[in-house]
Amino acid sequence: MSNTDPALDQLCVNTIRALSIDAILKANSGHPGLPLGAAPAAWALWSRHLRHNPRNPSWADRDRFVLSAGHGSMLLYSLLHLTGYDLPMDEIKRFRQWGSRTPGHPEHGQAPGVETTTGPLGQGFGNGVGMASAEAHLAARFNRPGHTVVDHHTYVLAGDGDLMEGVAMEAASLAGHLGLGKLVCLYDANRISLAGATDLSFTQDMGGTFESCGWHVEHVADGNSIDAVDAAITAAREETSRPSLIVVRSNIGFGSPKQDSFGVHGSPLKADEVLATKKALGYPSDEPFFIPEEAAADMRLAVGRGEQMEAEWRTRFEAYRKAHPDLAAEFERAMRGELPEGWDADIPRFSAEDKPLATRSAGGKVINALAARVPELMGGSADLNPSTNTALKGMGDFQSPSREGDRQGAVGEDWGYGGRNVHFGVREHAMGAIASGLALHGGIRPYTATFMVFADYMRPSIRLAALMELPVVYVFTHDSIAVGEDGPTHEPVEQAAALRVIPHLTVLRPADANETAAAWRFAMTHKGGPVTMLLTRQAVPILEGPADVARGGYVLADAEGPLALVLMASGSEVSLALEAREILGAAKVRVVSMPSPGLFLKQDQAYRDSVLPPDVWARMALEAGVPQGWHRLVGPLGEVVAIENRFGASAPGKVNMEKYGFSAAQVVEKARALLAAFPTRAKQLSAALTR
Repeated sequence: MSNTDPALDQLCVNTIRALSIDAILKANSGHPGLPLGAAPAAWALWSRHLRHNPRNPSWADRDRFVLSAGHGSMLLYSLLHLTGYDLPMDEIKRFRQWGSRTPGHPEHGQAPGVETTTGPLGQGFGNGVGMASAEAHLAARFNRPGHTVVDHHTYVLAGDGDLMEGVAMEAASLAGHLGLGKLVCLYDANRISLAGATDLSFTQDMGGTFESCGWHVEHVADGNSIDAVDAAITAAREETSRPSLIVVRSNIGFGSPKQDSFGVHGSPLKADEVLATKKALGYPSDEPFFIPEEAAADMRLAVGRGEQMEAEWRTRFEAYRKAHPDLAAEFERAMRGELPEGWDADIPRFSAEDKPLATRSAGGKVINALAARVPELMGGSADLNPSTNTALKGMGDFQSPSREGDRQGAVGEDWGYGGRNVHFGVREHAMGAIASGLALHGGIRPYTATFMVFADYMRPSIRLAALMELPVVYVFTHDSIAVGEDGPTHEPVEQAAALRVIPHLTVLRPADANETAAAWRFAMTHKGGPVTMLLTRQAVPILEGPADVARGGYVLADAEGPLALVLMASGSEVSLALEAREILGAAKVRVVSMPSPGLFLKQDQAYRDSVLPPDVWARMALEAGVPQGWHRLVGPLGEVVAIENRFGASAPGKVNMEKYGFSAAQVVEKARALLAAFPTRAKQLSAALTR
């Protein structure tokens, strides 16, 4: 795809290097080691293999490039600027500054061509596995004989630190099992990390490790050899049944006075060291941000090539549209992220006359109703389908078509990349990162599932999905100490509060089957971040009410006379609040279902006041978890019935709830004590405020 002039290639590589260290010097902050060392490998990929259009970074059939080693962000920004993306030199000069499009680590949505947010090591690698999975699935769903409209690769540039992280190894194991032949990872093996040589902690044979996971492995002894990297990528592209790892032996900080030392990993070179580096590289100018005309012209050829590639693809797509108009329209809709007409027509409605139902069971009924009408809904669990009820019945298993074996536990007879049930295995962290990659690719609406206590294993991936505002749904079942006999290791106490504090993450804890259905309806239409559902293992009554989940909280049962007390609760504790209301007297007690305190606090003041009247200070919140977050809702005179400074216990679920204070009699006792003490508390507060 590019010229074969070695001198011009070398000038292009050195231009990437020089621009990167100039920006880092100007910011007096950054990581020069990786851009200096990995530039030849990156240029071999971008100039000779990467199918992309700088004028349309969202072209559906482009190759995806993920800089998993996100600390080397200036390498990516230099490539984007030099190959013609809308990332002007002014933004390069504002590297790491307030409001710039070139933040310290790549952030999806800031600069065109940045496919995902990276920096926390290993996450980008997992995202890449998700992107490659999306490509494989969409190709199986939409391609037809003589009409190939989904056909691209996912390339990941990872460093030693990435592959030390457990999330990367989890993802690598699954990618090998799935046989994702269009996934290629360039491993920048410079053997140096931030704190010293990798020999201090990391001496395994990574090539052998990946081979054991089912990967094809290539080795490049000299990371400065563009031709050698080119040949390795060519070999990787020819291997279609396995993902490929290319181990590129590079020199961190190449050409600088600190080459091959950990001092160049994360600290900017000084001005004299930048000059020395340019001299060692034979760069034609000491002037900061100088771009040689020959290099600029060659690198900007990417624009014309990209436009031609996309034009050729669009010609093929129009032929596809004529042959398969319905499929073409469906592909375009899915890639736009729009829901199909009638997507929610089959969402079930549950009756209070029905038997109590666990919200995990209700969730299973809802997700299968959605899956029948939303073909891009795709996901799975961390080996917990029978417990989380998240298998898509009859929708097939996402597996390598060539892999045959024991199908016990498979969801259907269909077996191949067209299947929509992803068996993530016991790999919660990678599951989260892969789900983000599925969403980032486009054309997929991903969900994941596991027990709520294991949200801790997924938290870094969830946080990044929230940072990117991705439309991922996380189903967490077994949501309280009512899990019972499995004991404190499997009973979440602090997890709901911990999830609620993540910005852009909506956390829903529905009270019954109808709120669960409403939660899924909300999740499918929500813009601006992922949605988490916290569902019960135990059966809970189906309630009469509007199930107004979208507003976060609503009046479920109002006082029949002058309002004296507001009982609010989430999840399974809502039915407990209703029991307590009947004992206390329906005439004076309002019950508020609060599936999402965060959503409720985003409503306008008038609505919030209508639910929690400002002149009614006697308020009590119920949740079988830590109390953090509820005090803002109960106010200074209210009380939170929660679990403080304790974990769960191994006992039947009902016993646990009673022992921890969650029975109707115990709630009534605390409510009466609150009402009895209220006049004294109010006087004390008034006196304190008027001092």
